[in-house]
Amino acid sequence: MSELSLNPIDWLPHRPPFLLLDTMLTIEPGLRASAQWTLRGDEWFFPGHFPGRPTTPGVLLLESIAQCGAVAVLSDPAYAGRLPLFGGVEHARFRRQVLPGDTVTLECEMTQLSARGGKGHGRATVDGRVAVETDLLFILADLS
Repeated sequence: MSELSLNPIDWLPHRPPFLLLDTMLTIEPGLRASAQWTLRGDEWFFPGHFPGRPTTPGVLLLESIAQCGAVAVLSDPAYAGRLPLFGGVEHARFRRQVLPGDTVTLECEMTQLSARGGKGHGRATVDGRVAVETDLLFILADLS
């Protein structure tokens, strides 16, 4: 089997500034994936969130977990060419702030997957400490 690309742009339709993954660390098609996102400090959202105390918005951390999970789904040939869309967020817990200069490690594991959608459990950590943990629900749409 050929090696999978670890560049998220090869898997996702997202593009900067809304591609929130720098590199994939692991990909197990249809099962799980892990990735990294380093916050440099010059991201578009920091000046307004919050002036004088830049903090990564929680919704963007949820989105980055979802993007990681989307790579796990889209790397499975059965789901190639589909578009995972948010269906819901459950049990989201924010445990620590993510600040400029932090490198976030993202993990998402599929807990349910079908032709129509599924569920995943994900987390974002910084230096091994949980920043966010959540369950995500998604539907799979056709690109056309």
